[in-house]
Formats: sequence, C-alpha cells, structure tokens
Amino acid sequence: MRDVFDSIRGLLKVDSLSVDNKIFQMHYKVTMFFLLACSLLVTQRQYFGDPIDCIVETVDQEVMDTYCWIHATFTIPEMNGAAVGHEVAHPGIANPNVPGEEKREIKHHKYYQWVTLVLAIQALFFYVPRYLWKMWEGGKIKMLVMQLDSPIVDDDVKKERKDMLVSYFRMNMNNHNFYAFKYFSCEVLNFINVIAQIYVTDAFLGHSFSRYGREVIEFSQQEITSRDDPMDRVFPKVAKCTFHMSGASGSLEKHDGLCVLPLNIFNEKIYIFLWFWFIIVAVITAVGLLYRIATFLPGFRQILLKTKSRLASSGTVEAVTRRCEIGDWFLLYQLAKNMDPLIYKEFLSELAYKLDES
Repeated sequence: MRDVFDSIRGLLKVDSLSVDNKIFQMHYKVTMFFLLACSLLVTQRQYFGDPIDCIVETVDQEVMDTYCWIHATFTIPEMNGAAVGHEVAHPGIANPNVPGEEKREIKHHKYYQWVTLVLAIQALFFYVPRYLWKMWEGGKIKMLVMQLDSPIVDDDVKKERKDMLVSYFRMNMNNHNFYAFKYFSCEVLNFINVIAQIYVTDAFLGHSFSRYGREVIEFSQQEITSRDDPMDRVFPKVAKCTFHMSGASGSLEKHDGLCVLPLNIFNEKIYIFLWFWFIIVAVITAVGLLYRIATFLPGFRQILLKTKSRLASSGTVEAVTRRCEIGDWFLLYQLAKNMDPLIYKEFLSELAYKLDES
C-alpha cells in the first residue's frame, strides 16, 4: 500500500511560498490527495482480489464475471431489511417475480466499474481553481519577495530589494484590483466545485448519496434486530445478475447468478467519508467567502493587516491602508505571509513614509 501513496505523496508537500490560504489548500491538497489515493487503491487487486466473482453452475465463471461486470448487477430494495438466513440469503437478494404478488422493484448497480475513473476526474476538478490561480498569479509573489523571506540576508541586498519593492508599490498603487479579483474568483470556483461534486456523486450513485450519511447515522442508532443497513442498499456486497444465452435447440435460456462484490466493502467507506468531507469543505468554504466579502470593508482590511504585521506600528499600517484599494491590500497581505516579519515591518515603514511624501 505504501507504493500507492508514494506516487502521490508530493501533492502534500509544503510550498516555500504561500500564494493562497488553508481553505484553498483543503481543495487542491487534502481533497485531491484523498480522491486520487482512493482511485489508485481501488485498482490494487492484491488488496481486494477480483472486483467481481459470480457463481452460476451452467456458465463459465470467467464469462459470467466479465458479463456481470460490464452489464451491472441488481438487488431488490424492499428486501434489504429482510432477515438474513430466514427470509433472504443476503440483503436485497430475492426473486423479483413471486407468483400472486406484484413484480418487485429492481435496483441496478452500474457504478462500480466506473468508481476509479470518476474519483480521478473529481480529483482533477478540485485542482482546476489552483491551476487557474497559479497561471494568473504568474509568480508575482515570488518575484516581489525574492531574498526578503529570510532574516539572514546581506544588508546591501536587503536595502536594494526593499527600495525596489517600495518603488514598485508607489508606481503601481491602486493597480492590483484585477489581480485580487482573479484570486477571489478562484475561491468562488472552489465553492461551486464542491457543491457540484455533491450533486455529481449523487447522480453517479443513483441519487442515493445526498441522504447516505444521514441514513448511516440513523442506522447506527437503531436496534440491531430491526435496522435496514443503507450501506448494503447502496453498496451491496452480494448482488444478482441475469445472463441470457441460446440453448442447443436455439431456445432462450436464462441463468441467474449470484455475484460477490468485494470492492464495495471499500467503496462504502470511501463514500461515507466523502459525504461528511464534502459537507465540511462546503461549509468552511462558504465561511471563507463570507470572510472575503468582509474584506471589502476598509476597516476590516486594516485590522487584518495589523494582525499580520504585528511588529509594525498601528500608525504605519493605518497610513498605508488609507491609500490602498482592495487589490493593494491583498498583495500586501500576501507579502506579509511570506516576508521575514522584521524586514516586512521596515518595508511598511518606508512605504508609509514615501506615500506621505507623494
């Protein structure tokens, strides 16, 4: 299993420069890593064996396995709560056609052969906002911070870099709004994506995902003798498959097979985690967007910059923020996260002085 994680471990590495925030990283680091890890694990036969094993006496097992893997299996939803060993052999396994009764509803399970691909595609979608921001950001922070992120720097180099940074802000003050709005749009895109992934996953699992986590919680609180396991309903470990073939005389023969789906033991754990994780990420991202809206208030921006540059005096921060639009403030805030605190304090003091002169 270690070799699986080694191939994607680099996704979790800590960047030397920060051009986003922790909420942003929840999307393209944590969520993407989990989705890719699960996608790769599902393909590892040494952990789960064959993805499907079907039992039928009259058809070659390999043929039956391949057919049922391609054409999907089915269960009877109303029999999921039936007593195993008394009413049914396995949850949801029963004859859909019982003489004297209405035909029972059949639920086909067509998702399992696509789980690996869908998880990988979802992982890529969680990286899209990061990709766009990296492309739009264009290494601006790296260029401005160059050699000012370390407390150990030659005095002449430090003075030269600070002077260049002050000069840059004087010449480009009030010209950074578009830069900031591109970042804000990526934050909105993160929120849209996680909400979209909830709906996509729900559609992929036959509209069972939206209530899956809630039903699992309710199931865990029910009496053992009377509970209907939603995990068996959505991710059956045993399902039926019907294979039709022509007999020796040309007549149509119907063969019912019983299929074991070992991957669903893992799939049910993946999707119960994703149900909670997507909701947590969506809520935290929504809170982050409210925070972003609040940064449009000049007073709030001033407070945030003060907390980020504690070595600088309040007067210095106020003098700078009075002249800043939201884009300038955003860039200064990003620099505060990456520059050495003492150098940043000196830079803000010089910038405040130069802005007062102009």
